[in-house]
Amino acid sequence: MSKTSRYTADHAKAGLDANFPEIETWPNQFPGYEIVVDVPEFTSVCPKTALPDFGVLVIRYVPNKLCLELKSLKEYLLAYRNLGIFQENIVNQVLEDVVRYARPVSAEVEGDFRPRGGIATRVIARWPRPRGKRAK
Repeated sequence: MSKTSRYTADHAKAGLDANFPEIETWPNQFPGYEIVVDVPEFTSVCPKTALPDFGVLVIRYVPNKLCLELKSLKEYLLAYRNLGIFQENIVNQVLEDVVRYARPVSAEVEGDFRPRGGIATRVIARWPRPRGKRAK
């Protein structure tokens, strides 16, 4: 007897096609330092159950020529508040957008999501990423 998954490919991709606001940047003045942005009240929604997800998001990056403008970053992150998206996709999408706008030397995004049903999740994504194709 085969078991059918309750999660579909549409659930897996949920939220990744959202129209996120652009993250503004400003010219960096110094080489060789790290910026850490702590987001202690991050919220989103589970794409399957529509229940809220709460967590702490930490964005770390070594700027090259550009730094992320924080008000703009806040507006970007608020776009996740009512968005149905898996926690793993949040972390990876935020990383991709940080890299797209700031073009840093390196970056890391960590999501530490609060327990729901007795399970907490911590997801960490880093750039540069290992070479290879993105999962489809």
